[in-house]
Amino acid sequence: MQRVIFPYIGHPHQEFHSLPIAMEMAARHPDIEVHLASLTKTREAHLQYLASFYPEARVQYDLLKLPPFIGRMIDRRGPQPTDKILALFLNKEYFRRFQAIVVPERTSLYLRRMGVREPKLVWTRHGAGDRAVGFAKDVRHFDYILMAGDKVEQRLMAQGSLRPGHYRNGIYAKFDLVQRMNIHRARLFQNDRPTILYNPHFSRHLSSFPKFGIQILDYFARQQKYNLVFAPHYRLFDSHRTQAQRLFHPYRNCGHMLFDPGSEKSIDMTYTMGSDLYMGDVSSQVAEFLTTPRPCLFVDAHATQWRDNPNYTSWSLGNVIHSVTDLDHEIDRAFTMQTQFLDRQKSYIHDTFGHAVPGPSAATAANSIIDFLRAND
Repeated sequence: MQRVIFPYIGHPHQEFHSLPIAMEMAARHPDIEVHLASLTKTREAHLQYLASFYPEARVQYDLLKLPPFIGRMIDRRGPQPTDKILALFLNKEYFRRFQAIVVPERTSLYLRRMGVREPKLVWTRHGAGDRAVGFAKDVRHFDYILMAGDKVEQRLMAQGSLRPGHYRNGIYAKFDLVQRMNIHRARLFQNDRPTILYNPHFSRHLSSFPKFGIQILDYFARQQKYNLVFAPHYRLFDSHRTQAQRLFHPYRNCGHMLFDPGSEKSIDMTYTMGSDLYMGDVSSQVAEFLTTPRPCLFVDAHATQWRDNPNYTSWSLGNVIHSVTDLDHEIDRAFTMQTQFLDRQKSYIHDTFGHAVPGPSAATAANSIIDFLRAND
């Protein structure tokens, strides 16, 4: 019997991009033994929760070997790069037992340096953004790659990272799980104001939050025209999620403001589907937001030379601002100018997701992995 492992050594937002594939593989290929591997019991419990939306599938859960104090730190502040590499090193022999290792991150490529040669390494990617990190040169070392639309395929092909028969496009498995969880465009506030989602990135040299974040929050606290959901990239408050609550304390009486420093709702599309305008910088959640085209406003805190830069393609889908001193005007303008960006947004979503919108695509991904393994046995 062939055995396939889906290890989860990264952050929870990555799980949505490969777990649906694992569950479809287990349900559709009973001759394949599917394992899900976690860093801690807490992380395993979260996988079991997500897997519960696939009652027809049977998988095995494994805990990766780690010193207990490392596990406690991971539960407290998330996995750091050294934690992930240590987990790979300490579990080399465990990984050798499988025919394929399916991952949503690139850190697992270290297994090749550690001498784990036989299992096929399959990359599901995570997110749908344009940033260069999603097109790193080292992805050519994966044996098989799953991707969403033509945009990714063309960029990876142009840099020589794809081989015929070693990839499949049209895959964005997160949409499958969101549908199963019955998450929809929810009413986030009990009023009729338009809702703005502010979703800054975590990387300081890309994010708008260090420079403009407090000014943006102060603006929304003062005005009475809009609701605000402040739900940054899951990793912005990575190691200090509890302390982040102090940041929100001055706004505690603002019923038109919702703060989420990193709950399940910040990664399961609750806010991207429930908001009327997206405001951010480089987070790939803008692509998930635009599966239903709506106004966007991009905040450039770094005087970026973004035009004709493929890493900033999304900034052509709405206005780009370099100051937040007149947010009232800029937000109003984003709504009134939406018709000018509509066709561009539709084209972007087609290029980004292809046939993965509206989905489902996880079953296609699972079948394609099995076909690849059988053809290259």
